[in-house]
Amino acid sequence: MQSPQVPPPPDPAAPPARWFLRGMRGAVSTPGLVLVATFIGFGGLLHDLAFPIGAGLLSTLLIWALPAQVILVGGLATGASPPALAVAVCLSGVRLLPMVVSLMPLMRGPRPRLGWELLCAHFVAMTVWVEGFRLLPKVPEEGRPPYAAGLGLGLTLLSMAGTAIGFYLTGALPGPLAVALLLLTPISFAILLVRNARQSVDWLAIGLGAAISPLVANSPGGLDLFWAGVGGGTLAFFIARHLPRRRA
Repeated sequence: MQSPQVPPPPDPAAPPARWFLRGMRGAVSTPGLVLVATFIGFGGLLHDLAFPIGAGLLSTLLIWALPAQVILVGGLATGASPPALAVAVCLSGVRLLPMVVSLMPLMRGPRPRLGWELLCAHFVAMTVWVEGFRLLPKVPEEGRPPYAAGLGLGLTLLSMAGTAIGFYLTGALPGPLAVALLLLTPISFAILLVRNARQSVDWLAIGLGAAISPLVANSPGGLDLFWAGVGGGTLAFFIARHLPRRRA
């Protein structure tokens, strides 16, 4: 299933609610279904750890980052101290900061509004980052903030549904399958990165990030993706800036 196209509405002054609903509809796509399957695995993990389903759903809504949620749930199940868990979750979330910074110009709209920006920034994770770069350029600037918020909320609600499904159907899922479902999101993320690569610098960043990944594996705080992504992207940026000068 492909994500729906987002043609501008006939009325250039369409209300924000229309773009918000369009964003939620845009969440029902292949990446959205991958998230559902991934969070089914997370729901199975909650069940196996006897973690309350209500708290698990709340973690999906408020944290909205599966690695950080796994850190939180696993730490609470093993009796880790809340302050240490809070630090670990925050460090895990640092990897999303470059995604927020790079996507925010597309989500901001023509008139910056702090409320919309904070709401949109909360929903930026792997899937929203990739889909945002693909879908938001097709949306008029006035509609981008509500569209981004609708897309993020739609994907979050799909993830919460997957969490509940996995929790209540754990008995019907083999253990290895439930764990394997957690890997669908990073696999889907890698495929979407390759699909959205357009320029040579994009391919260079992907290649350098993949080369750096083994060197930063098991980084403290779960920052493997952060160092690989920022390192590969930064190197690709400077190489792309240096080569034209060298050719000149």
